[in-house]
Amino acid sequence: MTKTQTPRGMTRRELLSRGVTAGTSFVVGAGYLTAKDAAWATEMNALKPDTMATLVQMARDIYPHDQVPDENYVVAVKGYDDPQRVDFVEAGIEALNAAARGKGYGRYLDVLWERDRIDLLRGMEDSEFFQTIRGGLVTGLYNQKAVWPIFGYEGESYSLGGYIDRGFDDISWI
Repeated sequence: MTKTQTPRGMTRRELLSRGVTAGTSFVVGAGYLTAKDAAWATEMNALKPDTMATLVQMARDIYPHDQVPDENYVVAVKGYDDPQRVDFVEAGIEALNAAARGKGYGRYLDVLWERDRIDLLRGMEDSEFFQTIRGGLVTGLYNQKAVWPIFGYEGESYSLGGYIDRGFDDISWI
């Protein structure tokens, strides 16, 4: 390497992605989903556990926030575990898994690198399935009061007299 070349290195996201996906990040079983390295689990009523795990990973890849725990992503996609939506969701996940197989992987969850998963998602971003999931995540993820402090949002202010007299200018990152 010459003095003018700089090492590429790995971003934090790549390091975390490699570390988490090197092993199985989700444990799936009949009717439940849990992360092996986290203290959360969810029960499914209609979707297969593998489908729910794929939805969680898909949600994380669409709106990646390292500081947001998996359980908030689970809450964001839990609404798709509905008998009336199961066929639509299962078909969408199967299309995603088929795209992964087309790239030499067994399924979407087997794709270790985030950038490779993003490429798969970009290939289906015009589909009704992708747009439904992406659109639902906007409210499903960001309307959770548990994630508001992570982003510095204090909640609605109308009931407290508005923002002007409540530290409107105290956010350091603006």
